Amino acid sequence: MSKRENDSFSVKDLMQHFIKENNLSKGMQKIRVEEAWTKMMGPGVAIHTTSVKLQNKTLIISLTSSVLREELGYGKEKIIKLMNEELGDELVEKLLLV
Repeated sequence: MSKRENDSFSVKDLMQHFIKENNLSKGMQKIRVEEAWTKMMGPGVAIHTTSVKLQNKTLIISLTSSVLREELGYGKEKIIKLMNEELGDELVEKLLLV
C-alpha cells in the first residue's frame, strides 16, 4: 500500500487561500468594516446606523439621527484611527457622515 501524506492546514489558512484565489478580499473588507463599526460604536450608535460603506478609503456612514451625526462629526479623526486599529490595516482615510 502507498503511504498517505497527512498535510494538515488550519481553517484560517484555507479560508485565506480561498478568498485570495477567488478575488473576494474587497467584499470581505466591507464585511469586516461593518462588523468593526458595530463593535466599536456599540449598540446605541448601531441602532441609528442604516448603512456602512467603504469606497476608495472613504468610510460612509448613514445615520438616522442628526444629533448623533453632529456629535460623531467632532471626533472624526479619532474614529478613523480606532477603525484602522480595529481592522489592522490603513483602510480608512476619510469619514463621511450622512
